[in-house]
Amino acid sequence: MRPTWDEYFMNIVDMVKTRSTCMRRQVGAVIVRDKRILTTGYNGTPSGLKHCGEVGCLRDELKIPSGERHELCRGIHAEQNAIIQAAVFGVSIQNSTIYTNLSPCILCTKMIINSGITRIVTREAYNDSLALKMLEESGIEYVKLNV
Repeated sequence: MRPTWDEYFMNIVDMVKTRSTCMRRQVGAVIVRDKRILTTGYNGTPSGLKHCGEVGCLRDELKIPSGERHELCRGIHAEQNAIIQAAVFGVSIQNSTIYTNLSPCILCTKMIINSGITRIVTREAYNDSLALKMLEESGIEYVKLNV
């Protein structure tokens, strides 16, 4: 069977996330407008820096639970990387959709809101009630796929 557009782009997210350098969780993001891919991103350390696999995971060392103390990490989130790529290459992401295998944290949610993205499609919910509340308040469409 032919996949829907949401399924199609989510399948691409699954490929993008394989580039992740995070030792805890692989996350990918794809920003799309008019059924065309604008940018992609995956979670990992900033360009040119050693990966966590080389230097160890600070969050594991400090026993920081998932969803807490985002600032204590060498990595940057997939959604942030996809938005940054748009800025680097001068690509407008106004009125676009972001696909990600994990719903955005509060930091990514605020960036998504300010970037002009109008729709989020995800597969797995991230435990961040403030992010979900802000998404609802912003009017951004939030779709959780059951695939």
